[in-house]
Amino acid sequence: MPEFPRVHENGFVGQVDNAQVPRFAGPSTFAQLPRLDEVGSADLAVVGIPFDAGVSYRSGARFGPAHIRGASKLLRPYNPAVDLSPFATMQVADAGDLVANPFSLEEAITGIERGARELKERADRMLVLGGDHTVALPLLRALKSDDQIAVIHFDAHLDTWDTYFGAAYTHGTPFRRASEEGLIDTSACVHVGTRGPLYGARDLVDDRELGFAMVPATEIDALGTAGVAERILARVGDRPAYISIDIDVLDPAFAPGTGTPEAGGMTSRELLAILRQLSGLNIVGADIVEVSPAYDHAEITGIAASHTAYELISAMSPRTDTRSDA
Repeated sequence: MPEFPRVHENGFVGQVDNAQVPRFAGPSTFAQLPRLDEVGSADLAVVGIPFDAGVSYRSGARFGPAHIRGASKLLRPYNPAVDLSPFATMQVADAGDLVANPFSLEEAITGIERGARELKERADRMLVLGGDHTVALPLLRALKSDDQIAVIHFDAHLDTWDTYFGAAYTHGTPFRRASEEGLIDTSACVHVGTRGPLYGARDLVDDRELGFAMVPATEIDALGTAGVAERILARVGDRPAYISIDIDVLDPAFAPGTGTPEAGGMTSRELLAILRQLSGLNIVGADIVEVSPAYDHAEITGIAASHTAYELISAMSPRTDTRSDA
């Protein structure tokens, strides 16, 4: 049975036509987009990393990529919030999953970096579906170029701690390692949505020394989404930017399916609104991590994550008026 792909006038292959094939019956790719092997190459590849050996509390993020893809069947071609049809302005394809050794953190990190480098040969940029936050380190290694990267990090937690039980590579340490390795621009990185108890005041001192400014969750009400976006844009400027989103940046009411939830987080509406205001940045890649479906009643977290991915894709799309193509 044909799946009725939507081929746009400019030749980009988009989503399956859900006027012909019901969403629940279509392919299992992200947003029912074509597989990368079907189109050969892509402007942006969506790729999963089903890996959670770096977690420190609740496990299950290894099942996150499939869960987000399942929820993404609800996504439609036209984004009215930004007047854009993102799948009509560039070729987006699903590259499947990168394989990561579930028994060795070091081998997993090496394998993820190698897989991301190979994917770069077929896709200009990538949006990664995790997986736990450990994956951010090998992804930043793979993206390293002559220009250091500004990291925009949405998370309840700093993820700049040193070690856990002597382990240097965990989901709580990727941005310390990235700073130490010279992968990031320490004058341009920012945490957004951080909150909750810390081990001590020194955590904040270390974090600043590693190169991060902060927009904590406690300031979001006063700033509003426009104010948060303004802080991010002022910090990052025109530098290459990597957006890393731990789904626990959202309050547990909006993302219960995650490994280390913290009360007092963003609403999903606030997160999406901030992302819509970042389209002018030079975004070289992004990830959404820490979706743990075992704790996700009614797909609340998966739906929030898939819509977050949709806004990231929109933010990375060329800005053209596609209203007539919708």
